[in-house]
Amino acid sequence: MHILFLTDNFPPEVNAPASRTFEHCRAWVEAGHQVTVITCVPNFPKGVIFEGYRNRPWQRERMAGIEVIRVWSYIAANKGFARRIFDYLSYMVTATAAAPFVREPDIVIGTSPQFFTACAAWIVGRFKRIPYVFELRDLWPESIRAVGAMKESKALDLLERLELFLYRQADLIVSVTWSFEDDLARRGVDTRSVRVITNGVDADRFRPQPKDEDLVDALGLTGKFVAGYIGTHGMAHGLETVLETAALMQKTPEGRQFRFMFLGDGARKAELVAKSREMGLDNTLFIDSVPKEEVVRYWSLLDVSIIHLKKSDLFKSVIPSKLFECMAMGIPVAHGVEGESARIVEAEKVGLCFEPENPTALKDLLFSLHTDGALMRRLQERGPEAARHYDRSSLAQKMLRELEVAAREFRGKKTVKEKGTSNG
Repeated sequence: MHILFLTDNFPPEVNAPASRTFEHCRAWVEAGHQVTVITCVPNFPKGVIFEGYRNRPWQRERMAGIEVIRVWSYIAANKGFARRIFDYLSYMVTATAAAPFVREPDIVIGTSPQFFTACAAWIVGRFKRIPYVFELRDLWPESIRAVGAMKESKALDLLERLELFLYRQADLIVSVTWSFEDDLARRGVDTRSVRVITNGVDADRFRPQPKDEDLVDALGLTGKFVAGYIGTHGMAHGLETVLETAALMQKTPEGRQFRFMFLGDGARKAELVAKSREMGLDNTLFIDSVPKEEVVRYWSLLDVSIIHLKKSDLFKSVIPSKLFECMAMGIPVAHGVEGESARIVEAEKVGLCFEPENPTALKDLLFSLHTDGALMRRLQERGPEAARHYDRSSLAQKMLRELEVAAREFRGKKTVKEKGTSNG
């Protein structure tokens, strides 16, 4: 089977959509299938083109057996709603224009968060008469409302109608959470075409290991209890809560042993750095994004991983992918996200939950973990065991089986329709 995958995030970018897409596509190639990815030049999250790339109309490369086609797009930092929309639309147009030059795909997938990629996949599916798959990673544009990036308007209503149209046109919807499936059912989408395949972790890369002593020394973390946030510093993440927790810790003698490490970039990074300085925090450490192969070294520095999103009903349906990386590395989680992901943390016994946007609750949780060595050991030991339920290779094979079924059923319907036309 020849799988055509449309995504505007792909390695060397290191965010969750890029990692999931690459690891799934690599597994499908290893299973003997042909995979072509149409993406843009790497620039996330700063909106700056990575070294070694140029924003050309068309360029090819091969990565782990995957044929990668990079097309031009308007590149904008994650600031300004209108510029981001133009970024998304430009990729939709150029990806759609590039698809006819991909020979004989059997199925096309468009992945969110933003759904203009799925819109391109629908167009390509109709043009090439192949099944179209919507990989649902985020309820967009609802997430725009949740973070206040755009006021209620007719434009948002129009985007939501387009979203529902794309769901209803899909031959298969692959959702990364069960809550998303429930949301689609509530809004009248036929969920018989929905399959839930959660995010997962590459267990070959993420596994328990001692702290990287070179980094410990270089970053001044010797003898410190390190609570860290690794990932995008965006509007949804509410990382001011972590800064406020750091301020509370700094005021107490017992809290001075803590260090708060932030690794990554995003729309709010500069503001967070400035706010930390304004608050006079000497227990925070900000590190820019590092190459994918270096990330595990920084994960190893953490005694506790902080996962946090703003307090919103929408985020109750989200499962942050970094949760599975924490599990695999045996790093206890301080989990500030309500809903489905909190239930996973509690059921798998891999961390403790706290109320989002509540710095006092996070402070108390961190003190509990720091002082209770037996609890820390239980959480550390449980993580890798739980991670086996979310092995990326197994999940990729599960998705592949669903793609094969969708392609086979589409061919069957197509054959029946053609016979009916010829008989008529």
